[in-house]
Amino acid sequence: MEGRPGQHAVAMTSTDRGKTWSKAVDIEPANGPEASWVMPLKTPYGRIYAFYNYNKDNLRSVKSNSPGAATRVDTMGSYVFKYSDDHGRTWSKDRFEIPMRKMRIDRENEHAGEVMFFWGVGKPINWKRSAIFGFAKVGKWGDPGTMVESQGCFLRSDNILTERDPSRVRWELLPDGDEGLRAPKGPVSDEANPVAMNDGSLYATYRTIDGYSCHAYSRDGGHTWTLPEHMTYSPGGRKVKHPRAANFVKKFSNGRYLYWFHNHGGEAAHTSDWTNPKIGYYRNRNPAFVLGGIERNGVIHWSQPEVLLYEEDPTIRISYPDFIEQEGRYWVTETQKEIARTHEIDKSLLNAIWSQHEVREVSRKGLVLEHKPKTARMDGIVVPRLPNLSERGGFALDLWINFRELSVGQVIFESRTESGKGIRLATSDRFTMMLTMNDGVHEFSCESDPGTHPGTLRVNAWQHIAVVVDAGPRIVSFVIDGEFNDGGFARQFGWTRFPKELGDVNGSTARIQAPFRGELAVLRLYNRYLLTSECIGAYRAGRTA
Repeated sequence: MEGRPGQHAVAMTSTDRGKTWSKAVDIEPANGPEASWVMPLKTPYGRIYAFYNYNKDNLRSVKSNSPGAATRVDTMGSYVFKYSDDHGRTWSKDRFEIPMRKMRIDRENEHAGEVMFFWGVGKPINWKRSAIFGFAKVGKWGDPGTMVESQGCFLRSDNILTERDPSRVRWELLPDGDEGLRAPKGPVSDEANPVAMNDGSLYATYRTIDGYSCHAYSRDGGHTWTLPEHMTYSPGGRKVKHPRAANFVKKFSNGRYLYWFHNHGGEAAHTSDWTNPKIGYYRNRNPAFVLGGIERNGVIHWSQPEVLLYEEDPTIRISYPDFIEQEGRYWVTETQKEIARTHEIDKSLLNAIWSQHEVREVSRKGLVLEHKPKTARMDGIVVPRLPNLSERGGFALDLWINFRELSVGQVIFESRTESGKGIRLATSDRFTMMLTMNDGVHEFSCESDPGTHPGTLRVNAWQHIAVVVDAGPRIVSFVIDGEFNDGGFARQFGWTRFPKELGDVNGSTARIQAPFRGELAVLRLYNRYLLTSECIGAYRAGRTA
């Protein structure tokens, strides 16, 4: 169990792309000091190195502001490595310690730097004949969240990829100076995760407790980094919301990037639940979302979010991914604390988010209704039958609309029976779009973002609105004018999870009515969920497409 005696590093091998795995081979024994947070590196000549925390002094407690945290000894000691020359089947008897200079955060910890606290997750990268991996140095230790203060750092070796004598491997701690990567607001900067950019720079993401991810660029090999900054979708753009969870970035052979995160947080997240000292910041890691990145003029521009993985139980936490590319196929690994899995990624999803910045078309797949009214009222139009949501079906509405006003109760789409069974899309009392779904027994409603930020409703302007109901993760999302609603400043979540009990939401009368104040150029109904990328493509195609 995490943070308990017996925690140790092991290796496993799969020869069938993750379907089956060998028995675990101990890198360190279970009855020795804690050996934790192992990261592998493969050299060009085939050797595999494993880097991990090692409680070399076998301490059983440390100084802490919390009795519970004082006995956790798996994120301290020394950074060490062992190696394997037979593809992970056996490991060197000797372990080698990586020298690590003290920084301010070490000297000011409860042990005045005599004990150093740190840990790393992710995977080392190869960059200009060097190997680099990120980790976090920890200062204050205890509640809330165990690691109360942290900064992002990197270890770089300029000869480990070619030097076969492990005792001669050289190491350098980065960045230069006394401070690591920090958050612009809070005290936590965990799990720095680097990638090598196409232009030769380094890029890193790291997590915070601010409600947003952070990112940084280095143009000099990690010696210096850009100032602390919350991650944005584009330079100067909207911040990327994220809790205290892994948020890793990967670059693939096509020069494109993939970023894993959980798509919620922000200022609105800072409630008593969020700051709960035990687990508050760490909640809601399900589903996992991804962004696709393309590099322009030395910076990464990110797509809008797409769901990558989900668990049916929303309390299950999916995290700590790794990405594998082999022979034109892609996999992601993830862990749920007690279970680790490997999943092949549908290549069409990756292609969609990597081309999202250019897509400009209306998808015809699954389109069961396309209505371009000549008047503002539509009666008697038959609505095709939609999939049952309890069977992982889904649907989407896609429309172009121009509101003259945003008074409450303007009905845009109505297929409900007199008893209420069916679907309704209307304006709410918060100047938002409200979707209501009823299966005859259960009813559920959710709404788009309130406010005036991009992706919210306006008056006297043509707007594209897409409402996506995805019954896999049971999520409803709104994409307005090409902006995936993320809650803005008002809400922690922009997307909403509907209950698993909700089933058949088809209305027996099968009509559409739209007594609203404004104009409707087109309304489309799909018998499947749409990707965010498809919603954006329809927006860019324009209302006359």
